[in-house]
Parts: sequence; C-alpha cells; structure tokens
Amino acid sequence: MEFNVRRLAADAGTFLSRAVQFTEEKFGQAEKTELDAHLETLLSRTESTKHWTEKIMKQTEVLLQPNPNVRMEEFLYEMLDKKVPMRANNHELLGECMIDSGHEFGPGTAYGSALIKCGETEKLLGSAEKEFIQSSAINFLTPFRNFIEGDFKTISKERKLLQNKRLDLDAAKNRLKKARVADARSAVSITHLNSSPPLGEEYVAHFSYMLSFLHVRWLKAETELRIAQSEFDRQAEITRLLLEGISSTHAHHLRCLNDFVYAQATYYAQCYQYMVNLQKQLGSFPSTFSNNNQPAGSSSASIWVPTAQPAASLPAPPPSQASPALNELRSTSGTRKARVLYDYDAASSSELSLLSDEVITVSSVPDMDSDWLMGQRGNQKGKVPITYLELLN
Repeated sequence: MEFNVRRLAADAGTFLSRAVQFTEEKFGQAEKTELDAHLETLLSRTESTKHWTEKIMKQTEVLLQPNPNVRMEEFLYEMLDKKVPMRANNHELLGECMIDSGHEFGPGTAYGSALIKCGETEKLLGSAEKEFIQSSAINFLTPFRNFIEGDFKTISKERKLLQNKRLDLDAAKNRLKKARVADARSAVSITHLNSSPPLGEEYVAHFSYMLSFLHVRWLKAETELRIAQSEFDRQAEITRLLLEGISSTHAHHLRCLNDFVYAQATYYAQCYQYMVNLQKQLGSFPSTFSNNNQPAGSSSASIWVPTAQPAASLPAPPPSQASPALNELRSTSGTRKARVLYDYDAASSSELSLLSDEVITVSSVPDMDSDWLMGQRGNQKGKVPITYLELLN
C-alpha cells in the first residue's frame, strides 16, 4: 500500500510538472526543445498519410455502398461483431422484377422473352457487383483500415510519449537553471558575508546548511537533466524508426491500389461482356456511340467501342419474311410499307436507325445484300435489316 501511494504521488508530481511546463510554453514563459528537422518532416508526412487514407477510405465506402443508411447498418453489425445479413442489390431486384413481368406477359411473346433475358442479365450484373464490393473491401479497404486502427495508433502512442519526455526534459532544464541562479546568489552572499563583521555561530550554521541544500539541489537537477535527456533521445529514436516505416506503408498501399484497379477492371469487363451478350440475344448490334446526325470523323470516333458485327452475320430472315410479298418487292423494285419489330441503332451513316412499332417505307435496291432493304422515313434514308421488319399488305 505504501508503495502504491508513493508511486501515485510520484506520478502526480510528474503530471503536474508537465502541466506547468506546457502552460508556461504556451504563454512564452519557458523555453521549448525543438525536434530535429528530419523528425518533424516524418511527423508531417505521417499526419498527411493518415489524413488522406481516411478520406480515400470514406469515399471508397461511398462508392461501394452509396446508401448511407445501409453503411450505418453495416457499421453497427461490424461493431457488434455480427455477420451482415445478405440482401439483394438493385441489379438483382430489377432482374427479379423483369423476370416476373416477362413470365406474366408470356415467355413465348417477343416482349416477355426480352424481359426475361434482360432480367437474367441484371442478376448477373448484381452478382458481379457483389464480387467487386467483396474484393475491394478485403484487398483495399481492410489494409487501409488496419493502418488507421493499428500502425497509426502505435505511432500516436509513441509520439505522445515523445511529447511527455520532451516536457520532462524542458522541465529538468528549467529546474537546473533555477538551481544555478540560486547557487550564484549564494556565492554572492558568501562574498558579502566574508566582508561583513563576524556573526553568531547559530547564524553561520544555518547559512552553511542553506548552502549545502542549494548545492545538493543543483546536483540533483543536473542528474535529473541527464536522465531526462537520455530518455528523450531514446524515445525520439523509437519514434523515428516507427515514422520511417511510413515508406513501407505507402508501398503496401500501392499494392492494394493495384488490386483495387484490377478488381474494377474485372468488374467492368464482366458487365460489358454480359451486356454485349444480351444485345446479341435481343438482336441489336450497335458498334459506336454515334448517331445519324453525327458527322464522320468526329471526336467520339476515337472512343474504343465493340467491333461492328458484319451484315452477313445478321440472323437469317424468318420464313414469313421470305414470302411472295418480299419476292415481289425485290422483283418489281417497288416500295412497300413495313412495321418495325425492334429498336435498331444504325452502325454507320449508310444505315437508318429504327424505333419499335413505327411504320416506314422500304424498297429493294439492286446488288444490295439479301439481308437488307432500303428504308425511308420522311427525308431520312438508309439501309435497314430485314429481320427487324414486318412487311404490311
């Protein structure tokens, strides 16, 4: 019990000494030991790393989960060390809705079949999104979070110890300074005493005791300063070694960043492939993001897009299209009305974009591929695929 009380008293005295030193520094009444420039640079770099790591983490979490309520729910589950319940994402919900509506309209109808195919693709997109989120959380967010909650906390702890050792050192310097001033004053008093008339023995004994006390106080202050300087240098070296490890942290975060980019590239490549396959299933073959009104050679032509599928690979016309009406149209080179069955995006300026259910005028042109007709809508004219049309009587 006695040891604990003494230890508590010593700790309280140290804390009070640090508080006094810190306060006097704030008011400019005490000197402050400055850290060397290299250590200050390392400290600044560490703080910058912590600041930007937190910001990148926050924005990545927003990217992976835009809904703040869901993010809060996931955070609470993580705090309670419980598994987050599986839930369908927006792509999967849309896919289920499309599939259900497709079955309602009838899988045998064109619209119902298209809805089912779109719904299945949306569910694939949802699955790919979940894989991307999981991969990003494990390979990117988790290492960043481990730095904030692990390495940086250790650095902060050692940095706080360094600050305390610095306060102890400056307090020891201040005590030694005061002891030297008191010792100098005592020397002046001795000189004055030697030049004055003899004093009583009791006064001389008391004065000698005070001189001895001041001298012991001065020696103690010097010893405390040496100890404080040694502890400060040791803690500064420990802190410096930890701070220099930030370079390794940056290298590790760079590898994590590469993993994140790879996960993004994989995710978007999967989504692109799913949509290309869906377009093929629906019979749509766009090759550029341009339209009929965009002049050739514009800036969008430099954008990478899927290679256009050649006209020869278009689906063969159904039996109903190889009808006497079609043969008559080709033999007479006349014109007929046709209803558009599906939307079609023109792949070049020589083609005509189509909208589902609209009625256009078509004609046969000599030497044109058998899978195509010449379509006309008002003043617009261009090639149209036969598979997208139904000739009207």
